[in-house]
Amino acid sequence: MSPLLLQGGGAGAIALLFGLLVLLAQLAIVVWIYLDAQKRSDQPAFLWAIVAFLAPLLGLVLYFIIGRNR
Repeated sequence: MSPLLLQGGGAGAIALLFGLLVLLAQLAIVVWIYLDAQKRSDQPAFLWAIVAFLAPLLGLVLYFIIGRNR
């Protein structure tokens, strides 16, 4: 095996782990918004879940600003 292939092998594993953590955080945001919107919103919960899936941080902010009933 070439020494060049052995260098930086841990960087790929770290990137994969980071990607999985980001994906889990995104899915947690989607699920939380869906469940919360079923209880506290007049709009359909699945639409908020779609917004949160397509733009997780922006969707979360928008849900807090306009999605929840006060």
